[in-house]
Amino acid sequence: MVTMAEVTKFLDQKSLAVVGVSRSGKKFSNILYKNLKSKGYQLFAVNPNTSSIGEEPCYADIQSIPQKVNGVVIVVKPNQTEQIVKEAFTAGIEHVWIQQGAQSTAAIEFCKSKGMNVIHHHCILMFADPTSLHKCHRYLWKVLKKLPK
Repeated sequence: MVTMAEVTKFLDQKSLAVVGVSRSGKKFSNILYKNLKSKGYQLFAVNPNTSSIGEEPCYADIQSIPQKVNGVVIVVKPNQTEQIVKEAFTAGIEHVWIQQGAQSTAAIEFCKSKGMNVIHHHCILMFADPTSLHKCHRYLWKVLKKLPK
């Protein structure tokens, strides 16, 4: 069970890798990337299939990022998530957000076994200074008692 303290601890990290940013620019990962960037986060896009996303550099993997990042947001298919959390652990990253749809039981268990702060089954945009749509989503989850306590 994820707690609000864990969510807050993750959001306090201002230097993040976003793994799974789409080179097409049309997927949710790109919306997430642009939204977090507009809120002042220092972001590093990770996608092994491109060297840039728009005008921003894009890195093939977490180890290729030229400076240490404090957290990683994972927006990929679940079968890729376990490898990414292992890369994050190797890179010394302690804070992992596995975006809805990317969660993998094995990846979550790996993070927990290594003492990593892992957030899963929640949309980061509901918590990172949410805008109208995500405020509604957060309110709905509160009503349904799905929000972390």
